[in-house]
Amino acid sequence: MRTPPLISIITVNYNGLDLTVELLNSIRKLSYPALEIFVVDNASKVSPQSHLQTSFPEVKFIQSDTNLGFAGGNNLAARQAKGDFIFFINNDAEITEGCLEKLVVLFEKRPKLGVVSPLICYFNESKDASADLIQYAGMTQMNALTARNATIGEKVRDSKQFADAMPTAYAHGAAMMISKKAMDKVGLMFEDFFLYYEELDWCERIKRVGFEIYVEPRARIYHKESATVGAMSTLKTYYINRNRIYFMRRNYGGLSFVAFVFFLTFIAIPKNILSFLLRGQFDHVKAFSKAVFWNVKDWFSNIYKRNPTIKQELAI
Repeated sequence: MRTPPLISIITVNYNGLDLTVELLNSIRKLSYPALEIFVVDNASKVSPQSHLQTSFPEVKFIQSDTNLGFAGGNNLAARQAKGDFIFFINNDAEITEGCLEKLVVLFEKRPKLGVVSPLICYFNESKDASADLIQYAGMTQMNALTARNATIGEKVRDSKQFADAMPTAYAHGAAMMISKKAMDKVGLMFEDFFLYYEELDWCERIKRVGFEIYVEPRARIYHKESATVGAMSTLKTYYINRNRIYFMRRNYGGLSFVAFVFFLTFIAIPKNILSFLLRGQFDHVKAFSKAVFWNVKDWFSNIYKRNPTIKQELAI
């Protein structure tokens, strides 16, 4: 019999030990025979190291002294992973039996495949598959003007309407498998995003070097969405808006980016600020404004790095 390829499963814990334990228990139930499992702790208030090493001795535990964010935490383990495939999964998720096998089979069928995500459903306490609500069955390409895209199947009842593997613009960071071959070619996730958009940026890089991005609906995980970051938190407002602009800066250029800046300045910024003000969310106005100005500051900083004399020229 053919030796199954090694899969490195990586998850990041941040003050969510109970969720991480539930994920690890779901992994223990899997029949896939060739796994190595990493848990990276992103400087939780109380380190879970003792508990995890006692209860899950099969886990390779990595303790970070600082919170490195989504990309930084995952990258710590990815540098040590020996798998032919690396499966990144949020700690607030659970894997179903057969999920990993189906993803690996797709890689074997498609030599140019770089990354694949399973079907992601919102966590279903009843465990009744007929009641599953889809969170992700693929994504559309980013709109170059508005920096918006759509998640396919989001909040639609699963009636097996997504039955076959298909190309998608982006994998989903909650659960995505990348081949070691693709990761070696493009490098690790870019860590400056810290939270949100890092996997979209990674997918753009992966596509640019000729790999495919797919979703495999026959593989499935359940995601306890918003268990870590509040749905309306100022943290989310800041990073989503900061990184949406940052993503466009990194992946779109020329007239497309000029059009985006025009849209951002005269439509998106006034609309968002007015919306927050009308709801009395003044802390979100501050977070949103901070997100915009971070990009302005970073943009000028990069100009100075490329041309150190420009700072003196602008001061004259």
